[in-house]
Amino acid sequence: MNKYPHLFEPIQIGETVVKNRVFMPPISTNLANKGYITDELVSHYAARAKGGVGLIITEVTTVEPTYIYLPGDISIADDSYIPGWKKLADAVHTYGAKIMPQLFHPAYMAFPLPGTPQLIAPSTVGPSYLKQAPRPVTIEELKVIIKQFGEAAARVKQAGGDGVEIHAAHAHGLLGGFLSPLYNKRTDEYGGDINGRLRLTLEVIEEVRKVCGTDFIIDVRISGDEYSDGGLNLNDGIYIAKQIENAGADFIHVSGGTTIKRGSSIPAPGTKQGSHALLAEEIKKHVNIPIASVGRITEPWIADELIANGKTDICMIGRANLCDPEFVNKAMEGNEMDIRPCIGCLRCLNGIMFGKRVACSINPSLELENEDTITEANQKKNVLVIGGGPAGMEAAYVAKKRGHHVVLCEAENDLGGQLNIAAVPIAKQDLTKVTQYMRRKLQHAGVEIRLSTPVTKEMLENEFAGYEVIAGTGAKPIIINAFTGFKQWMSADDILAGKAVSGRKVVIIGGGSVGCETADYLAPLVNDRFPRNKAITILEMADEIIMNESGPGRSLLVQRMMSKGVEVVCKAKVTKVDETNIWYEKDGQEHCICDADTLVFAAGYRIDPAMENMLEEANTHYHIIGDAEKVGNIKDAIHRGYEIAKDI
Repeated sequence: MNKYPHLFEPIQIGETVVKNRVFMPPISTNLANKGYITDELVSHYAARAKGGVGLIITEVTTVEPTYIYLPGDISIADDSYIPGWKKLADAVHTYGAKIMPQLFHPAYMAFPLPGTPQLIAPSTVGPSYLKQAPRPVTIEELKVIIKQFGEAAARVKQAGGDGVEIHAAHAHGLLGGFLSPLYNKRTDEYGGDINGRLRLTLEVIEEVRKVCGTDFIIDVRISGDEYSDGGLNLNDGIYIAKQIENAGADFIHVSGGTTIKRGSSIPAPGTKQGSHALLAEEIKKHVNIPIASVGRITEPWIADELIANGKTDICMIGRANLCDPEFVNKAMEGNEMDIRPCIGCLRCLNGIMFGKRVACSINPSLELENEDTITEANQKKNVLVIGGGPAGMEAAYVAKKRGHHVVLCEAENDLGGQLNIAAVPIAKQDLTKVTQYMRRKLQHAGVEIRLSTPVTKEMLENEFAGYEVIAGTGAKPIIINAFTGFKQWMSADDILAGKAVSGRKVVIIGGGSVGCETADYLAPLVNDRFPRNKAITILEMADEIIMNESGPGRSLLVQRMMSKGVEVVCKAKVTKVDETNIWYEKDGQEHCICDADTLVFAAGYRIDPAMENMLEEANTHYHIIGDAEKVGNIKDAIHRGYEIAKDI
């Protein structure tokens, strides 16, 4: 506890004492069943409570039955939900943690399930993706909704919950929409100036306090600044916080941005830690109740620093606690190197809108079967893992935890495989922590690691005869042989691995993640037309670049490329190449690039069958995992390694 004394100091919230300053903010899980708490959801939050979190705010919890936010979200719209909430509260309290739901009315951001009536909103303004404009909610309806918030909070208290968070941030849902001038265009008493737009939130706070009394935590989540022209700014945020305090809130959860402006509310990988801390710091100066800061707080040191430096009283740590439920305990014990690193990729939420359960790229198990509780195999075996990339490292660790004798052979002189290349582009540094963490895990488990050791057929037939083999040897970049007549060509991997250096004028074939990250890496940091700046052109056959990603990381990558002057040509098919010219077709017309210095292939990866063929010839019992089985992302690789090894 001496290493992070500020983080593990108790804090008084209203009439409640919370044991430390690590709070878990809402993260959707899709683990509820038609709004009801499930055993899996109880296990999910109990694991974080056991891991040392001081207070947990659950995901969105709707206060009325008509509008659903996500298919697997929680509800507390009537008394039938109380038993589940009691089970959840009791489980979390077992470990000395506090728990409270985030009360929410989705309004114009409701999930449009069949039969859902026209969505309501402060006014007729809604997100651009809506197929029908929302209708303005009436004052009579607002009075009912205010009462529903109070009734929902009363049920939480009856179930043993410690309080509620009222979600009024990110121009999101009913309260966030009413607060934001981006969505609230009303001219009645609930619109117009900031006092009118704030009125609904204040009335909800007052109703909850009236119904639940003073021994019940009320927290309000706000955007201290929406980072958008025409939206709330920090001056608004300070004023809002003062009024929220006066209305009876016990602490304020200061976020920023909006859900529509990608990357503003949920920060992208590679962006600064404590992304909204400056907002929290300024608002903290003007109120007397505790302030919580949120946004890419993924390591203990930054959380302790934010509190020590007076920027916040509480750190909301979400994705990092999702990635490693023992985050807090490991930090408290000084074992931060053993914390499973969150890389901020947001694949935890990728499938949420489609009803998929929460997941994590780096943690393949979550509560389904935690890595630390894997049971030993009945029959111990000798296991050879070929390839020290993410899939191979995970497989080797899990196989060792199962009690098998495990040897991992890696052809290169270090572990990491494709992770070592993937960590090179801008904003991808956190991937180095994954390799570091996994290497440490293997060493502690006692896996025999052999570097600079390519596996041969002779080794399989002699030293490793009788071994069960897991092969995760990755995939090879696709090189289009017909285009290798250009004067200088290389793969994107060659550049990122430092095996080749491009010329000044570069053409990249392929506008997927790898092609765009390579362009971003090569392009000048400042687009100032300096004569030695590299000029980058991406040629992509599809209608748009990076079609398989949608998160804030993609958004910021594209914004960076545009600011650096990277030229992107979509619907462009390269047709032929000679030593000095590159021809491509677009919209039925042929174009020629005749002044390029370097041609870069970023057209994807292909599976190399050589390893599987060798394993077949050696008559070995084997499994192919990772990109060697099917080209995918880091999540796919780690999860496949885990799944195969836990069944051996």
